[in-house]
Amino acid sequence: MSLAYAEVIGDPIAQSKSPVIHGFWLEKLGITGDYRRVHMKADGLADYFASRRDDPDWRGCNVTMPHKQAVIPLIDRLDPLAARIGAVNTVVREGGALVGYNTDAPGFLEPLRPLLGQTHYFRMARVLGTGGAARAIVAALAAEGMVIVLAGRDVGKARALLEELDPKGDHHVAPLDHFADATDFPFDDREGCLDLVVNASSLGMTGQGALCFDMSHAPPGSVFYDIVTSPLETDFLKAAKGAGFRTFDGLSMLIGQADHAFRKFFGAMPPRGAADVALRERMLG
Repeated sequence: MSLAYAEVIGDPIAQSKSPVIHGFWLEKLGITGDYRRVHMKADGLADYFASRRDDPDWRGCNVTMPHKQAVIPLIDRLDPLAARIGAVNTVVREGGALVGYNTDAPGFLEPLRPLLGQTHYFRMARVLGTGGAARAIVAALAAEGMVIVLAGRDVGKARALLEELDPKGDHHVAPLDHFADATDFPFDDREGCLDLVVNASSLGMTGQGALCFDMSHAPPGSVFYDIVTSPLETDFLKAAKGAGFRTFDGLSMLIGQADHAFRKFFGAMPPRGAADVALRERMLG
């Protein structure tokens, strides 16, 4: 008996919570299907897509680190948003073609929508990281009128990324270690402003290096957002909470992007709202 399925591919992959999310929704909707994780090295990507093209039960895959750009030459076409971002996190077979999408951008913005729906005098985001996820986050925030300070180990790479994604924007770059040391910068009155501090890197993830960020770099009223999901409450978020800042964890983005991917894989709207509470409990159980 054939079984429709989708997958997530990456290196490493054991930490991925995507199978739990999609499995939960399949169960709640009573859909006969499966969602799997596949540990995929870079040198196996071409063979992977070649084999999946011939599998009628394969609906597509999510793509996680470090393959979000490497998969682009191996698929047939890109959705306009994915083309603009230059990174793919969802591949779907449509007819005989493999189409690349980026659901990271709308997924990242989902928990911020109530804030972004308000009027602000000024919007600034300090974004830490310059990888594939950062590309989606920068593009999404620029489209929402945010002035971006992009921090990376390689300032030249950060500058090139901003020039590529939003060449007309009034954005800035900084070395990542700039935020590690305390500052005595006198922030102005931030009432009516929206300030975000986003960890868009893998720093702070289990098995990765630490993310060093001194809270003196955050203006009053800042909102902190960490896309890392393992651990869920990173040291970055713990420090932000301890300093009294509002925070969003990595599951917010992960569930949001999975929502868009699930619709494409299985042709159904996933249960959200109150179901998110039960989903989080399952992921943390």
